Amino acid sequence: MGKGKSVLKARLILEREDGMILLLKQTTQNGGKYTMVGGFVERKEFAKAGLIRESLEETGIDLREKNLELVHCVHKKRSKDSRIILYFKASKWKGEAISREPHKFKKVAWFPIDDLPKSVSSTVRHVLTKYRKKVSYSEYMG
Repeated sequence: MGKGKSVLKARLILEREDGMILLLKQTTQNGGKYTMVGGFVERKEFAKAGLIRESLEETGIDLREKNLELVHCVHKKRSKDSRIILYFKASKWKGEAISREPHKFKKVAWFPIDDLPKSVSSTVRHVLTKYRKKVSYSEYMG
C-alpha cells in the first residue's frame, strides 16, 4: 500500500442513557454534514487507540479502551477506494463534548437516535440503522 493513508477507520457511537447520540457538524468546506467522532487509524496504532486519540482531538471526550465495545463494522466502497470502518460504543467517558477542531467541525450536538438531522451523512444514517437492529457487519457503496 506504500505510504498512503490507512484504509482502516474507527468511529465512535456515543449514546447517552436517554437515547441521544453525539454528532459533529462539519464545516461547509469539509462537507457540511453531521458525522461521528473518529477518523483514520494511523499505522502505528491499533483501532481503539486511534479512536481514543481522535475523540480527544476532536471533542475533548476522554475514553478508555476497556470501555469501548465493537458494535458494527462496515466495508465501504467508493469509486476510487475501499475501506473498513470499525464502530465502537463507549459505555463510559469523561468530559463534555465541544468542537476542538473548529476548522473541521462547526459544532457538536446531541440528537435522538431515531430522529437524526436531515443533513446527516448517508454513511452515518446507514450505520445507525444497522446498529439499532444489532447488525454487526454491513457493506455500503458510498
